[in-house]
Amino acid sequence: MSYIEPAPIKDKDNPLESMMQRFDKAVDLLGISEEMYYILKVPRKQVTVGLPVTMDSGEIRTFEGYRVIHSTILGPSKGGIRFDPDVNLDEVRALAAWMTWKCAVVDIPYGGAKGGVACNPREMSAGEIERLMRAYTTALLDVFGPDQDIPAPDMGTGPREMAWLMDEYSKSKGMTVPAVVTGKPLVLGGSLGRTEATGRGVMVSALAGMEKLRINPYRATAAVQGFGNVGSHAALLLRERGTAIHAISDISGAYYNDKGIDIADAIAYRDANKGSLEGYAKAELISGDDLFTLPVDVLVPAAKEDVITRKNVAGIQARMIVEGANGPTSAKADDIINDKGIMVVPDILANAGGVTVSYFEWVQNRIGYKWTLERINRRTDRIMKDSFDKVYETSLKYKVSLRIAAYIVAIDKVASTYKYRGGF
Repeated sequence: MSYIEPAPIKDKDNPLESMMQRFDKAVDLLGISEEMYYILKVPRKQVTVGLPVTMDSGEIRTFEGYRVIHSTILGPSKGGIRFDPDVNLDEVRALAAWMTWKCAVVDIPYGGAKGGVACNPREMSAGEIERLMRAYTTALLDVFGPDQDIPAPDMGTGPREMAWLMDEYSKSKGMTVPAVVTGKPLVLGGSLGRTEATGRGVMVSALAGMEKLRINPYRATAAVQGFGNVGSHAALLLRERGTAIHAISDISGAYYNDKGIDIADAIAYRDANKGSLEGYAKAELISGDDLFTLPVDVLVPAAKEDVITRKNVAGIQARMIVEGANGPTSAKADDIINDKGIMVVPDILANAGGVTVSYFEWVQNRIGYKWTLERINRRTDRIMKDSFDKVYETSLKYKVSLRIAAYIVAIDKVASTYKYRGGF
């Protein structure tokens, strides 16, 4: 399965509002000035483009696309491109800001960006998707660049689409420019370890959290909501390190086995069953809602946003939540979770393994040399563990949750950089 950035889909709650509630709390604790507040809050650039595309029928349809550059103070902006019917500007703005904080919290020299096109790739042919991606690239030639803005895959896109983007951009420059995009096929300059990178970061974050809570990973249990790229790799890597995975889920439902699920077997079944767990007979079919209330040590929401809300948070029994997706916990549920004493390793930390290996891919493209998988994994693990420790120490210093601590670390880094650069 190709790598796909973890990304929320549109739900009832506004993702921008959820992000801003956490942002505001962190800003208050840091004592950020009003001037700096608005510098950090307002995106640097927001681009909306109309994309006329010739469909296979001969009809010309115009799609609306977006690219939001939230910040470039730490370096070129970085963020995925989503093809999804529910793409909208507020969602893209939230994702762009999340990318800024995510890069800052793991100390990667990138700013944040995100992009998307309101379309349904499941109803489009490969040729139509290619023409749309090339049109999107052409419309944003003045935005993209290895030193300006570096896209990546997101929901509805993958290595194939990134190859088309690289090709279209390269043609405009008259030379091959692999560093303009990450998440490419290996033969075009993609990096080893990229596919499992986000799931690996979730695993490292979960083990770091277990250590703080004194949970033995060899006696621990977990439930993983979402069995796509992120969830399946997180489950597999946790299982390899001794944790029993009692439940997994996808759009077909949740599957529970109190003796533990053979994750490698479940992945093989999914891949042979058109990407679905439907009909998986080695676990009991339960409702997706029931997965959240199972008596496990670790809960990993790795599918979409706002799946943990005020409506279901009271039933959660897990001692720790590790967010594989962006924004899986509604801001309205934060206080209840904190009152229950549940440790939450937040999205901007837990799923930052993907952007970390994206950074490694970009570095390899710039120097023209490939690293080994062992080196990539070792460096990713070190960055994720060091970042967790810094966030944990910050949470103790300010007496706040790991989520707010992560925002404090990220905002402080970006704000301090602005001051040193004399940005205003």
